Amino acid sequence: MRELFINRQYKKARDIGEDFFSLDNSDAGRTKGYQENDKFLGKFLSEKQINYFLVFILVGFFVLFVRIFYLQAIKGDYYSKLAEINRTRENPLIASRGLIYDKNNKPLVKNIPIFDALILPKDLSLAQDKRDEEIKAIAQVLQVDPLSISAILDKHPKNFKYQLAIKENLDYEQALSLMIKAKQLTGLYIQTRDQRQYLYPYEFSHLIGYEGKITEAELAQKGQQEYLFNDYIGKSGLELSYEPILRGEYGKESIEIDVTGQEKKVLYREEPISGQSLILTIDEQVQKAVRDILLKDLKRFNKKRASIVMLNPQNGEVISLVSFPDYDENQFALGISVSDYQLLVDNPNNPLFERAVKGEFPSGSTIKPVIAAGALEDKVITDKTTFLSTGGLTLYDRWFFPDWSATGHGLTNVYKAIAWSVNTFFYEVGGGYEDFKGLGVEGLDKYFKMFGLGQKTGIDLPGEANGLVPDPDWKKKIKGVDWYIGDTYHLAIGQGDLLVTPLQVANYMNVFGNGGKLYQPHLVKEIVDNNGNKQTIEPKIIRENFISPKNLDIVKRAMRQTVTSGSAPLLNQLNVAVYGKTGTAQWKTDALSHAWFAGLAPYDNPEVAIVVLVEEGGEGSTVSVPIAYDVLNWYFNTYKKQQIANGL
Repeated sequence: MRELFINRQYKKARDIGEDFFSLDNSDAGRTKGYQENDKFLGKFLSEKQINYFLVFILVGFFVLFVRIFYLQAIKGDYYSKLAEINRTRENPLIASRGLIYDKNNKPLVKNIPIFDALILPKDLSLAQDKRDEEIKAIAQVLQVDPLSISAILDKHPKNFKYQLAIKENLDYEQALSLMIKAKQLTGLYIQTRDQRQYLYPYEFSHLIGYEGKITEAELAQKGQQEYLFNDYIGKSGLELSYEPILRGEYGKESIEIDVTGQEKKVLYREEPISGQSLILTIDEQVQKAVRDILLKDLKRFNKKRASIVMLNPQNGEVISLVSFPDYDENQFALGISVSDYQLLVDNPNNPLFERAVKGEFPSGSTIKPVIAAGALEDKVITDKTTFLSTGGLTLYDRWFFPDWSATGHGLTNVYKAIAWSVNTFFYEVGGGYEDFKGLGVEGLDKYFKMFGLGQKTGIDLPGEANGLVPDPDWKKKIKGVDWYIGDTYHLAIGQGDLLVTPLQVANYMNVFGNGGKLYQPHLVKEIVDNNGNKQTIEPKIIRENFISPKNLDIVKRAMRQTVTSGSAPLLNQLNVAVYGKTGTAQWKTDALSHAWFAGLAPYDNPEVAIVVLVEEGGEGSTVSVPIAYDVLNWYFNTYKKQQIANGL
């Protein structure tokens, strides 16, 4: 039965197949075949449309092939590195800043470890809603306004790679707590860095300076390859001058992170190199004592602004450099408030101003030894040349140039002229009179510049002033008028437009203490690396042998008479022989003159050149000389004796 059923079904299928696939060539047969076929297949596209469709597919495959080739063959390395960055994080390793010591290796600064909270922009979500939630969570644990964090991020819109400080100077307990919480927060990191602490914040404020947060302008100038958004850099003083040496070299590490941003392991680490340290030419004990003496004497004379410079004439080393008023460096190191900074800025005595190096003042009579040396060298005078001082000079029966003594000083040679600061002598030596031909403005200009005026001394402090040596071209250009003989007379007594810094005066006084060498002053004696290797800063001679030893000796003996019989007799009471020059410099018609003293000691083998300037102090002989006395008395009778007792 089963076989019979199968045979019948097979026969039926064969009949249907023959009928359907009939080879009948008639129109009726073809029409019937199409009609039946349409019932099963249908027909929706024309042949032309199908061709277009095939071309479209081929073009698509070609474009896809080109894109794949570009991504893999051409940009493969780039995207490979980008993918590596996405799974690694590169952290900078901050180098410890070099320290600063006095000449006896006593530390003047130290580094205190502190903590900062940082945010890494690239860790935050790109979706604004989620990003806001992440910022809000960070702000909550730091107890700050979320808007302050957003403001920091908006301030650096192009920064994704580097961390930005959002809260600084965290205490230890707060930092420890935040380190734990940071592991649960996206983009928050706690970093340790060194903060400067200045151990003598007033005594060395103008010398060491301070470090502060880098500004956008400084970052743009130095470049992000060398400096980071959160860096602290030297802002003034030695901190600024020796910034590259003190800073050291930052290291870096590459850390593998998981998909949640958590650190897994260190892949690469380059250790930082700590900054080199500075050893100064200054003894902390001297700097502190000189400042204390100055403050005590200023109080006694009721004066507010002054500076003292002490140099070693034999090599140009700075022994002491004091400018008053001064300020507390630690205010800046800790991040000074706007109100405290404004108090410093608004102070009429300008405590932020380093007046010994940056201040420009009329020299008064302290310039007369330089003029005398130049006149002797050019044979304008000899030590036997005399002029009659009757209280001043009258020129063309019209202009009178007074001496400080209305009755005059009688016959005056170079010794008496310097000892008693006789203006008449220097009017004639500088500008000539009647038949006598003086140095003239050209000669004055030549020797002023040979002694280092009108130019920086080159001391290793930033912002040093040039001073000013005026001449006819300068006056015509700046004031629009011609140069007259009266200008030369004023120049010859240190008045008029001549401007000097206290440091320049001390530096040219050195020339009369070392046999004719003009040194470049310097504060740093040695630079020490991390292995203890020392680089000694050798003395640098700017100029020498421009005044003969004979003429230097004449001026030196004249300055000794200033102390023994002239305008500074108080200094003759010291048990060390001092020589020098007083000065009283007018600068405003309605203000007291500036009071100067410039000198050296001991006479036979000078160890110290000292300059005291008291602004609006009045007479140099009555204000600056007593201060110089107190300083030199302490230096030679207390400090030097201690040094000898200690075998130093």
